[in-house]
Amino acid sequence: MKTYEELLGVHGPQGWWPGRHSFEMCAGAILVQNTAWTNARKALDNLQRGGADSVFGILALSEAKLADLIRPSGYYNQKAAKLAGFCDYVAEKYGADLGRFLSLPRDRLRAELLSLWGIGAETADSIILYAARQPSFVIDTYTVRFLERVGIIPSDVNRDQLRRAVMAALPEDVELYAEMHALIVQHGKRFCGTSPRCGDCPLIGSCDFGQSTGIVGARPASRSDFDVDHWTGT
Repeated sequence: MKTYEELLGVHGPQGWWPGRHSFEMCAGAILVQNTAWTNARKALDNLQRGGADSVFGILALSEAKLADLIRPSGYYNQKAAKLAGFCDYVAEKYGADLGRFLSLPRDRLRAELLSLWGIGAETADSIILYAARQPSFVIDTYTVRFLERVGIIPSDVNRDQLRRAVMAALPEDVELYAEMHALIVQHGKRFCGTSPRCGDCPLIGSCDFGQSTGIVGARPASRSDFDVDHWTGT
């Protein structure tokens, strides 16, 4: 919680996820795999314009047409198959009632999502947290890298262990989980990427990795540092 408060103080509330409805959040979690959100957003906009932003809408398309609509997200043939497979499952098992599927108890929902081709833990937990609005913390590369560098976790913790540990350490709350995940991603993009910008990082004083660089203190962060929209990076 101390780390959460520090991140919140630096970046401010994030208010994720940028989805218009639950289906879009599910589709977005698949389309954002291995790409930037801006590219996934373009693909989602194409689906909306094509009247395919629902389970029935996707199933009404040929896989070739679906792939063409989501082309901006990259790996579009694979992602078309993943998205179609997800919709096939919801249609077959739940009568195409996405709300009914997302209302399953968290652990059962997660198990069923993980049983689907192309949906791994990160995607499943994103769907559970943001679309189903159930507390399931999302562990991604940003999270692993950040928590290792600040010294909260050792380098040999696997992602399942880390998810359980984070969920045990934080109150079980959807808004908190979503905000913490978003803050870590934001911090990773701005400071703690593959090539860290420790000299500019406002959290260097409480970061094991930052302290090991020998940089004494960071410049004070100003709010203008966090209002720029062009930040990218992994």
